[in-house]
Amino acid sequence: MTTSMTTEPIRPDLIALSPAKSDAPSVARWMRPRRARIRQHWRSVMATKFVTSADGTRIAYETMGQGAPLVFVWGALGVRSSPFAKGMREELAKDFAVFDYDRRGRGESGDTKPYAVAREVEDLRAVCEAAGGRPYVAATSSGAALALEAAASGVPMKMLAAHEPPYMVGNPKDAPDPDYEQKVNELIARGKRDDAVKYFMRTVGVPGPFILVMRFMPFWKDAVAAAHTLPYDAAVMHGFAFPEGRLREIRVPTVVLVGGSTTPTLRAAADATARTVPGATERVIPKQNHAVKPAALRPVLVESFRASTDTGSPNAVGRSA
Repeated sequence: MTTSMTTEPIRPDLIALSPAKSDAPSVARWMRPRRARIRQHWRSVMATKFVTSADGTRIAYETMGQGAPLVFVWGALGVRSSPFAKGMREELAKDFAVFDYDRRGRGESGDTKPYAVAREVEDLRAVCEAAGGRPYVAATSSGAALALEAAASGVPMKMLAAHEPPYMVGNPKDAPDPDYEQKVNELIARGKRDDAVKYFMRTVGVPGPFILVMRFMPFWKDAVAAAHTLPYDAAVMHGFAFPEGRLREIRVPTVVLVGGSTTPTLRAAADATARTVPGATERVIPKQNHAVKPAALRPVLVESFRASTDTGSPNAVGRSA
């Protein structure tokens, strides 16, 4: 496992001819419309770091904040370049040194074939090593399922917070199509990325009118760009079956988080996960659903992790509390 800073060159679209005149007012006028773009580009370049996974794939990540290291694992279609991810980093960085990474195939990370869930576990292990070897891990949705699988596989974690892993317990009415994984693979194979994202959104219960509106939001472009990774999350979920055997193998201290306003299906999954993982606890985040707000998540993570932290260490949880 190796880490490196990105050496990405300046983008050509950020370079323009200098002003015809060299006087200060002319230079200022020339710089004014370009300053924000140049600053944003360099902030992105300097923030991105890479870690090399076991199979040679470069996994992109960035860090923010000080304190105890915390690796965050996103669910389906989540990328660290999204406004929501940026907001999550900024909020959690008030108390943690946040390691936010692009999962395999997304953003600036590589996508070595063939895909296997075990490769994603290795990716998470590599990021955890970059974070000091035994960090806190917080994960949401199918990212929580991936983190639970990683914990069962022996990836070192000080503690894991798994937010609403979307397993199907029993026979809920809102269960995904039995052939969901096959259908999403077919759509991607046919190049119908937009349709694959719409199908995923319908599967997770987003109403049709909301999907129509979302298609005109900046989020949609990022989602379509990452659409080819939907089969990866489908593989992580193993048909959304509840992995009782694997969960019982976990030896990492675990807290299962669930929103107080989430769906009955996701609440049942959280309850079952907390009962199955040895020694796990469960915390309800009031007035939250599957799209948990960063400001609501942060204090719950601080409280949950604090008990397992030596408060006398320089990496104590809750530095800004």
